[in-house]
Order: sequence, then structure tokens, then C-alpha cells
Amino acid sequence: MTTVTEADVLRDALGLLKDREQVAERLLVSSAKHSFDPDDELDWDAPYEEGKWFWPPELVSLYDTPLWRRMSEEQRILLSQHEAAALASLGIWFEIILMQLLVRHIYDKAATSAHVRYALTEIEDECRHSKMFARLIGHGDTPWYPVSRVHQNLGRVFKTVSTTPGSFTATLLGEEVLDWMQRLTFPDERVQPLIRGVTRIHVVEEARHVRYAREELRRQMLTAPRWSQEFTRITSGEFARVFSVAFVNPEVYTNVGLDKREAMAQVKASGHRREIMQTGAKRLTDFLDDIGVLRGVGRRLWRSSGLLA
Repeated sequence: MTTVTEADVLRDALGLLKDREQVAERLLVSSAKHSFDPDDELDWDAPYEEGKWFWPPELVSLYDTPLWRRMSEEQRILLSQHEAAALASLGIWFEIILMQLLVRHIYDKAATSAHVRYALTEIEDECRHSKMFARLIGHGDTPWYPVSRVHQNLGRVFKTVSTTPGSFTATLLGEEVLDWMQRLTFPDERVQPLIRGVTRIHVVEEARHVRYAREELRRQMLTAPRWSQEFTRITSGEFARVFSVAFVNPEVYTNVGLDKREAMAQVKASGHRREIMQTGAKRLTDFLDDIGVLRGVGRRLWRSSGLLA
């Protein structure tokens, strides 16, 4: 007698889904082979190198704006340092949310399953990443850049009301745009070695997290109730709007001696910045479009975020 598994009957626009347990087993094997302890892996005692960037200049928010052209090279590099610290701060905020969502996801699932064991492994990874980002911020002369109080409270609301597919959509949004930027950062020899090391660790380990979230989101968009799917479309679009605003903390401009309002206006008007954000999100938005997330009101919200062309 032939046994029909869930993977045999679940199909979306991307094809048949893989068996959930098999995916998790492969990710557990990969985690065992390719996980890092940043405290031991990175040289935290080495001083920063003079003249090196903290983020590739093309990814700095003001790149190629009139204000950028008036800035000295030293001020541009200082801005890259503060933006790196702000992104690390944003990463900590987001990963704390993600860990809570993962715990909710596995709360009523069999703890002995590979799917749950991998979720716990991912939570371990995210704990190390948050500590790594915090240590990176403390390594330089930059402050911690918390998100605004409004975004803090929106995060609390989202954690409370999010559906499972909504949680995995938000996970991918937080991971994939930064992942695209970090893949440009870690091989860039213009960038500080410590920053390159941090981004390399994050890219390697986040690749597994993206695979896990994509596979689960595909399953959820096929099996969740219709109301949950529609709620996911709307909440993910709103989260995209919040994410795009929170991506650059405006206090970085004040702290490097720039007029905050002028800087924010030029970033908003920058065609280069818009192209960077849309390019960084394109792999994700193409995927979300394929599986039916970018529809109706949700699609309009994604467009208003600036992440979807």
C-alpha cells in the first residue's frame, strides 16, 4: 500500500512542497556543520582600520544625493559607521520579535519533531546574532539606536495579532533585504574586517532561516483559513511600510553633524536609494507574488512602502 504524504498533495505556483520533516532534518545537518560562535570566531580586540568603511558606500542612505556630494570623505565614513550601528540595533529589535513568533509557532507542536527541533536551533542562532550585534555596537563610538516608540508599540501589537503565515512573511521581510545587503558587504575589501566577519556569519546562518520560513509560508498559504490568508496580505503590507521607515534611524544624521530634516528629505527623494531598496527586496517580492501574498490591499501597501516597484 502506498502512503500519501502531505508533500504529495500540497502544490502551489512553485510546484510540490517538500516534506516538512525532511526539510528540517537537512537544515539540522547544515546547522551542525556551519554554525559559529561570534565570540570566538571574530577578532574583537583588533582596532578599526583608518579610512575603511563600515558599510559599502553605495548602500549608505545618502549616497549620490546633493548632501552626499557636499560631505567630506571622513564624514561619509562616519555616517556609514552610525548607519551600521543603527542597522545592528534594528536587527536586534527584529530578531527578538522573530524569536517570540517562533516560540508561538511551535507551542502546540510535537517537541520531538525535526520541525520543532530546527525552530529551537534557529532561536539559538538568533540569540547569538543579537548578542553579536550588541557587541558590535559597543565596539565603536556609536550609540544604540532603538526604533521609535511608535514602532516599538506596533511591534507589540503585531506579535499579539499575527497569524502564522503573517509571522513567516514578516520573518522573510526582515531577513531577505538585509541579507542582500550583507552579501555585498562581507566580500568588500573597502569595509572594516570586523563588519565583514559579522555579515559573513549572519549570511551563512540566515540562509537556513530563509529556507525554513519560505517552506513554511508556502504551506501556510495553502492550508490556512481564507480569512487568515487575507489578514496576512494586509498585515504584511503594513509591516513592510513600518520596516521601510525604520530601516534608517534619522538620529544618525544628527549624530554626524547633518541637518536631520534635510537628510531625510534627500533620502526620500533619492532614486538611487529607492532602487537599492527595491532591488534588495525583489527576490522576496517575486516569491511573495508567486505564492499569493501580494494581492489586493496588501499589494497597495507594499507599493506604498517603496519596496515594491
